[in-house]
Amino acid sequence: MPRKVILASDAQIVVDAGAAVANRGGNAVDAAIAATLTSMSVNLGIIAPGASGFITIWRKGEKPIVIDAYAEMPGRGLNSVKFGSGMKEAFFDYGGGTSTMVGYGSVATPGIFAGLDLAAKKYGNLPWSEIVAPAQQQVARGFPLSQVAAEYFSYTHQVIFGWHRDSYRVIHKADGSYLRCKDLVQFPELAKSLQLIAEAGIDVLYRGELGEKITAEIQANEGLLTAEDLACYQALERSPIIINFGDWEIATNPAPAVGGTCLAAMLLLMDKRPAKRISKRSLHQWNAATVKEIAQIQQAVLEYRSNYLEGVSEELIEQEAARLLEMAAKDDWQQLTKSPSTIHISAADSDGLACSISASSGYGSGVMAGGTGLWLNNSLGEIELHPQGLHDLSPGTRLTSNMAPTICRHSDGTVLAIGSPGASRITTAIAQVLFNFISLDMPLKQAISHPRLHFEVFNNTPAIAFETGLNVDALNLTSRQFEGLSMYFGGVQAAMAHPTDGLTAAADPRRTGGIARGEN
Repeated sequence: MPRKVILASDAQIVVDAGAAVANRGGNAVDAAIAATLTSMSVNLGIIAPGASGFITIWRKGEKPIVIDAYAEMPGRGLNSVKFGSGMKEAFFDYGGGTSTMVGYGSVATPGIFAGLDLAAKKYGNLPWSEIVAPAQQQVARGFPLSQVAAEYFSYTHQVIFGWHRDSYRVIHKADGSYLRCKDLVQFPELAKSLQLIAEAGIDVLYRGELGEKITAEIQANEGLLTAEDLACYQALERSPIIINFGDWEIATNPAPAVGGTCLAAMLLLMDKRPAKRISKRSLHQWNAATVKEIAQIQQAVLEYRSNYLEGVSEELIEQEAARLLEMAAKDDWQQLTKSPSTIHISAADSDGLACSISASSGYGSGVMAGGTGLWLNNSLGEIELHPQGLHDLSPGTRLTSNMAPTICRHSDGTVLAIGSPGASRITTAIAQVLFNFISLDMPLKQAISHPRLHFEVFNNTPAIAFETGLNVDALNLTSRQFEGLSMYFGGVQAAMAHPTDGLTAAADPRRTGGIARGEN
């Protein structure tokens, strides 16, 4: 029988690229990689080629793995590393106000290409050049600016992307106005770079012509990224966190990233707290008690994260992550409470292979290395991820991440790939969707479109942000309401393969989601 593949992401143009690769003989991994490469190329501002990320893969009959392709602290080969130089603050009015650092000094060592290459070699079916081709061809033809990118540029076109000449030129018209939704984007430098990467492989980026152009410009402008940083970068295979939630086995991102740890802790607590029982008696609907329970779980886990997982060494993160999961598994509630811009692609195929990829370039550094068309990350400038600063990190240290690409497997053979963008809202978004889908038996589409809430510290005060439709009467926290469904609360993308019912996918309506199928 032919292999069938299904994908979900935040844009139709992205999943169509994955489906095209599936039609040429690709499996779920090939399709997810092609979709990721296309997203990095056409989702301007939201993600960039200079991104980093994580790839969770679970092949039927094997153990799941996570490929860590996240950003590293740069600075190898420099006599003295002066963190903070080459950066400036950028504030924009998104989600009630967002502050980040941009500039050459905000660029960390990017890892996503190394991770995608490793995934393709170990788990894919097709040659690298065929996987890169849809992204390269789409950029060469030109593409319409997406609604999500246009909305992002309405906040950031000047403060993040206006100070750098090449960045400014790509997203602004001759009269100085920025591109709007559906405006045609022409990007010949990026098309050329993607062609080089397709033909020569990722070495052209990490040890060759493209890497030389990137690091030369950064070193000339007080940045930290060096040619040695790129040459030394390696994607790493890690054993994922694995927990049981309901009748499902959940595999997600392990330490030193913190997103998977927080997600797993929330799910363990949701599985043990009264919220599930209350909601099931209410015909699978959230009530005031459900909202209160989930808000309390989020607050406990995210405050623990703030107190114990931020600004510490990799070794200490691993110790505290294990402690958090132990307390969550025991439902040690009393003890526990004492304590940026992303994309996601989910893919599954009829062979039972699932792939979940999350990638981020932060809010963007504004840097586009001259002549390459490659926008770079501001992973060193994400204040919300590194509130203690990064001054004490040595070159080569992996940075902290909220990302949590996740795969769930049921004993009946069903496999579900799921994940979300959304900075600090990633883990709370995924946890709520899995709670809806697994605990409350909501259909996948309904589980994703259901209103969400998120615990945060807003204006220095603990608060709950929530979408219209939730009963917050039982909350004892300051709250702020978002009308309708808002992209502030992430963009969960899910793809599922059932052994008899076939393939299903759902894309979050909070973003202009897309679903596509391929067959070979």
